Amino acid sequence: MRSVQLHVHVPTGDPSAAYDKISDFACYADLVDVVQSVTVHDSGDGEPVHSDWAVHFRNGLLRWSEVDEFLPARRGIVFEQTRGDFHVFRGTWQVDPAGAGCDVRFEAEFDFGIPSLAGILDPIAAKVLKETIALVVAGLLGDVVVIGDEGVAAAVAARRGLTAVA
Repeated sequence: MRSVQLHVHVPTGDPSAAYDKISDFACYADLVDVVQSVTVHDSGDGEPVHSDWAVHFRNGLLRWSEVDEFLPARRGIVFEQTRGDFHVFRGTWQVDPAGAGCDVRFEAEFDFGIPSLAGILDPIAAKVLKETIALVVAGLLGDVVVIGDEGVAAAVAARRGLTAVA
């Protein structure tokens, strides 16, 4: 199983407002071209939300449905695939205060369930996932700094004109 971590610092901005924007999964397709669609099925009663995703990957689409548990009191989100193209896909979002701004952390584990291709597919998927999440956060929150991953910082800077600091 492959795991990815992404840490993005937002120099200015309220952590709760950042969390609210990140929680709006339905707008992600408007922010990055790799996300084809996200359909959110809100239960409206405080129960976990279900969402359906379609994301461009290599020469096709990855599709999955997930259950999303929003934890606004601690500015966290926990998600797990319920069906779809991954064998396993689950993770978390966390938004914490940091100086005059906030830190956004995304962590995920995934497995395509094809051991013979894991060495080829997993590194590509990890790179695409981290770059896509960084671009989404930048699209939602403006100027951001990718921390601890020079490759993602450079790729995002090239696409968005961000500060490429790792």
